[in-house]
Amino acid sequence: MSLPVNPLAESLSFNPLPVGHTPFSDRGKPTILMCPPTYFTVAYAINPWMQEAPPCDEVLAKRQWDALYQAITEKAGAHVELLTPEPGVPDLVFTANAAFVHNQTAVIAHYKHPERRPEEPICAQWFEQKGFKVVQMPDHIFFEGAGDALIWQDRVFAGYKTRTDIASHSLLTAATDLPVLSMELINDRYYHIDVCLCPLQDGHLIYSPDAFDEYGRAVIEANVPASKLIPVSPEEAARFACNAVNIGDTVIFNQGSSRLTDDLKARGFQVLSVDLSEFLKAGGSSKCLTLRIG
Repeated sequence: MSLPVNPLAESLSFNPLPVGHTPFSDRGKPTILMCPPTYFTVAYAINPWMQEAPPCDEVLAKRQWDALYQAITEKAGAHVELLTPEPGVPDLVFTANAAFVHNQTAVIAHYKHPERRPEEPICAQWFEQKGFKVVQMPDHIFFEGAGDALIWQDRVFAGYKTRTDIASHSLLTAATDLPVLSMELINDRYYHIDVCLCPLQDGHLIYSPDAFDEYGRAVIEANVPASKLIPVSPEEAARFACNAVNIGDTVIFNQGSSRLTDDLKARGFQVLSVDLSEFLKAGGSSKCLTLRIG
């Protein structure tokens, strides 16, 4: 029996996959996309963290970004591709939002807030030049990349309401063939799903129960075995403990979550803590500053 066609899927814009490019996934080590914080600052307020932020120390932000880069490349052993920073787009540094990437397909973000929309063509062009099949959302549907869509095993945990429209979830499936589990985000401080949930290797999952309603928690608990669930406290969530980077058995996140560190180490993970206080002022941390592309 054939499935009904989603009429919205016909409005997706596809750029065909170029011929002759070697996928990053075939290059021998995990590949992460980052963007140097050359122009990073808190220039506007589009989330509660920004609204409360003291002035940004841009020199310290560069040192902190460099420390994260070193942790990823030298300690976790991943390769980093760099997106060229551009003036006037300070949040370009948060590459997690640039796109959702799966099997050499990049579904480009379409931002809810106008302040971030200039990032869209920059990122689309980068992925096109690197040989990805580029997919773009319709103008009337907002979607904020891997900030709101995270692969766990063979499916995607995806957030909606605060910054991403739930209509994008069926389009994400149309573009990637991955089933999507939709969960409403109920706390404005956790405006993307990647600041309150993080899939790890072997099916583990870090998450903040307080960021989801009863249905969202039920979705998580119905899919992830209880032995693999790693809940964080509200205090750890506020330090962006869920906004972590997982490379093999290494987990990298902002410093200050000793209880989570001990839990992860007991489960066999290596833990690297990096001070990312300047990026917390903008509502982001280690995961927000990275995008796995291969």
